[in-house]
Order: sequence, then structure tokens, then C-alpha cells
Amino acid sequence: MSWISQHKLVFIVIIIVIVAGLWYGLSQGGTPAPVLSTTSASGSVSSKSSPADQELVGTLLTLRAVTLSGTIFSEQAFITLQDFGTTIVSEPIGRDNPFAPLTVLATTTSESQHAAQIFAPRK
Repeated sequence: MSWISQHKLVFIVIIIVIVAGLWYGLSQGGTPAPVLSTTSASGSVSSKSSPADQELVGTLLTLRAVTLSGTIFSEQAFITLQDFGTTIVSEPIGRDNPFAPLTVLATTTSESQHAAQIFAPRK
């Protein structure tokens, strides 16, 4: 802090240079690239898009033209496939409210009576 108070003029010049550099750097962006590009009726991409965008649109148009038929299911290679999956056994459904307190039926045994006698207050 003492350096700043001793060199106020140098500190102010440094701050002005930093601010001017940031201003110059951020203002040199030019016009931003369009967020959306349009396609013509023939499916060609407008010239505003980049080559990567044109390649992607071309790939998507090629994939859109692909049609699938069910003939693969009747081929011998598909018929000979085996299913190695395991069957899932249905389990009984649990309690309606899993957060409700448990209801415990109290049963008396000789051990529980002995424990009750140990902890019972003396008369």
C-alpha cells in the first residue's frame, strides 16, 4: 500500500494502460457470426455458414434419406442370434410408506423378563 501512495502517477498510468488495452482488445471483434443460417429450397446451405456447418448439414441430409426395412429380421444371421439376458423375478412390493415407524409386536420370553428385572428399579 505504501508503494501506491509513493508512486501514484505510475499507478494511474498502469491502470489507464490496462483499461485501454482491454477496451481495444474487446472492441476488435468485428461483426459476430450469425447464430442461424438458412438453407435454400434445394437443400444447399447459404454462403454465410462455415464449411464445417455445410458438412454437418450434408451429413444430416444423407441420414434423413436412409430408410430401414424389416428384411434384416428374416435373415439367417439374425435368426441364429441367442438371447443371453436374465429374467427379472418380480419381488413383492414393500411398505406403503417406507418412512412410517415400524410396528413391532411385543413378545415376552424368559430372556426379556430377565432383562426387565435387571433394569427395574429396586423397591
